[in-house]
Amino acid sequence: MTARVGRGLLLASLLGWSAAAGLAQSAAETRVLDYIRDHLEPGKPLIVTDLYNNVFTQPDERQALDKLYNAFFRVPLFVANYQEKFGSPPSLKIIAEQFDLGSPAAAEVLLRVMESDPRVPRFLTRDPQTGEITHVDVEKIKADPKFGEAFNRQISGWDGKPAPDFTLARLAGGDIHLHDLEGKVVLLEVWFTGCPPCMQETATLVALDHELAAQGLAIVGANADHALGLPYDDSVRQRYVQEHHIEYPIVHWTRASDHAYGGVAIFPTLFLIDQKGVVRAHWIGYVQAGDLRRAISGVLKEK
Repeated sequence: MTARVGRGLLLASLLGWSAAAGLAQSAAETRVLDYIRDHLEPGKPLIVTDLYNNVFTQPDERQALDKLYNAFFRVPLFVANYQEKFGSPPSLKIIAEQFDLGSPAAAEVLLRVMESDPRVPRFLTRDPQTGEITHVDVEKIKADPKFGEAFNRQISGWDGKPAPDFTLARLAGGDIHLHDLEGKVVLLEVWFTGCPPCMQETATLVALDHELAAQGLAIVGANADHALGLPYDDSVRQRYVQEHHIEYPIVHWTRASDHAYGGVAIFPTLFLIDQKGVVRAHWIGYVQAGDLRRAISGVLKEK
């Protein structure tokens, strides 16, 4: 009975925050997406600066355009990463969730932008009726000079490599530095507000923090809203912290740190860093609680 109630509460929490994420597709974002959909020309890149200077002049429209611009060139890497990890293409629904879009239809517009841009290799096939991706040619992304290096940095093994240092601003004020955590086992999670698998991971991280902090585990939740151009403010993030009883530090992920860590394409992404600052495990996407606990416990036992 308790487990059933717990699952019900988790589902209610996810549904509530998913609804909040859906509100992120404002009227301005809808206008931008509709304009892009109606004015795309096959074989011609979308010139965002032209839209910014000549079409969308209102602050809310420009904010929406900034968010979508940040997404445009992450879509190919996300799709290729997802195919490589899960062995199948992401659905339009999953793409919408990963890019904080209000609907699968909005994700389909982003795919059209990608397909119309001659700078992006033709690496996927889609169902002409549903728009869903049916095949992903990851090798074309790997072979492309613009995307291949970034893809290899994201997907290549981090195990045994030194973790790049970071200086990240805490949501609660002040900074946190990786070198300040030397001697602890650090679990760095990169997430964004409204991301369903990130929200699912939160319950596990809160439990692990309560269970293992006294043994030397330090969890750092790096929120990527600013880096992704998402419109959430600190009050939304603070409410999330309070509602989910998060006691480990939440910090603002930066584009510089994102570059240093290979560029995160799938959220959440987690790095397990040992007492000497070496990455011991790297996970892309949601991780089962048992897998995290075993990996962390194993590193904590080392002297």
